[in-house]
Amino acid sequence: MELQSATLRELAAEPAALDTFWTRVQAHGTPLVEPDPQGDPRYRLVTFLWRDSGGGDSHVLALLHTVTDKDRHAGDLTPHLMRRVPGTDVWALSHRLRADHRASYQFHVSRDTPDTDRAAWLHVLDTAVPDPLALGAVLPARDGRSPSSVLALPDAPPQPWVARRDGVARGERGEAVVDGRRVSVHRPAGGGVPQAVVVLFDGEVWGPVLDFGTSMDNLLADGRVPPTVTLMVHTMGRDRRMADLSCSEEFVDWLADVLLPWAARTYGTPGDPARTVVAGQSAGGLTAAFAGFRRPERFGLVLSQSGSFWWPDGTESGAGSEWLTRQYARHERRPVRFHLEVGLQEWMLLPQNRHLRDVLRSRGYDVTYDEFNGGHDYACWRGGLAAGLAGLLGPGPAC
Repeated sequence: MELQSATLRELAAEPAALDTFWTRVQAHGTPLVEPDPQGDPRYRLVTFLWRDSGGGDSHVLALLHTVTDKDRHAGDLTPHLMRRVPGTDVWALSHRLRADHRASYQFHVSRDTPDTDRAAWLHVLDTAVPDPLALGAVLPARDGRSPSSVLALPDAPPQPWVARRDGVARGERGEAVVDGRRVSVHRPAGGGVPQAVVVLFDGEVWGPVLDFGTSMDNLLADGRVPPTVTLMVHTMGRDRRMADLSCSEEFVDWLADVLLPWAARTYGTPGDPARTVVAGQSAGGLTAAFAGFRRPERFGLVLSQSGSFWWPDGTESGAGSEWLTRQYARHERRPVRFHLEVGLQEWMLLPQNRHLRDVLRSRGYDVTYDEFNGGHDYACWRGGLAAGLAGLLGPGPAC
């Protein structure tokens, strides 16, 4: 076994130092982050560690979000199987990563090599666990799965609004049912008349799981957004999600004609499209951009993260027909501003997001665009969502 990590090479040369090694690891946390063996300051060597349980562990898979997915789609998980350091209980896997990488990750322990078909992969995701040696807070999961640990290398973009802060007033959290659909609502602290409204898809994640209201509290406290009501719209099952978030005219009209008027009556939210954000990720990012296209008189601000702009070709990896991009190219310009972002690891989305950016700019749209070094990952999206809202609603550039 060739060890890239200098720390592990030292351990392999002196296995008697194993107890000291684990004591140091437990004190400093995992993964190990060391200088790039090739001497490039833009990169780090990141080594994930798993301590053998003594229960017959024979295959330990390190799941680095989106990076592992790419190889799984190619049918080969071998690059992500950890190796045992001879003479020790240490399982390890090293990746050379750019120093601005951020990703959630988990481990999966099994007696057999995991298969790469969809059913086997869903089982892996259902049974994977966070890194027990990581010191940082975990990322909660949807659908009852285990949380993930989060890797954030030194040059990863800051996420100053994600964590709850002492001394910051908490806004009001609530749940509502609007025309049969559940909505998690965050209202700003301090009362008063709201000056903006955000409609955010996948509300069952952003509300009760990730508590995005904390980010809204911090943004308000920092003066980065005005008092804002956030409407986190829940999906209604996987099939309904795909129907609603695939450029559905019916769903977008419901947002514009039912949800927003309800919020205006209930919370006094403004009707100004220039103070109304529609935001989403993946298919939600696609639909946010579609809402700006179809109903610009209601949605004047669009925030799309990792938008599925390949739609509707039916695959994730092909160039796709990019229907919505073609609509923006063909039709008159709408009075809509955009914030788009996509991860550099999102091989299946990066070209299409760049294409939409170029089309929008060629048509004269106001577009801010960002590429982060990460994947299709809430660990990245939660920081980008807050920064994007600060840029669209706030007084100046976001961090």
